[in-house]
Amino acid sequence: MASSLQVIYPVADGTTFDYEYYLSKHMEIVGACMGPHIESTLVTKGLAGGPDAPPGYYAVATILCKDQDAMTAMLAAAGPALADIPNFTNVQPHMLIGEVVA
Repeated sequence: MASSLQVIYPVADGTTFDYEYYLSKHMEIVGACMGPHIESTLVTKGLAGGPDAPPGYYAVATILCKDQDAMTAMLAAAGPALADIPNFTNVQPHMLIGEVVA
């Protein structure tokens, strides 16, 4: 069964997020170190938290892997990507590792 990793970057007072760096450099690093284990990626930029509400998240990155073994290998290779986080944000991202059920 496919596994997913979602990396969620919450908005809070005093936080910053450099979308240009994230999309042009960080995702390149993710591909270089973790890519062999990734089936697909999807990055969603937060625009709103509902009608007339500001977004609660800068972005959510969803990474799909073929199975749990691929997820485990991908996470083991994630060091360079994790080390790069301070280069585009001062947010502590939340992570959700899950099993794709639908």
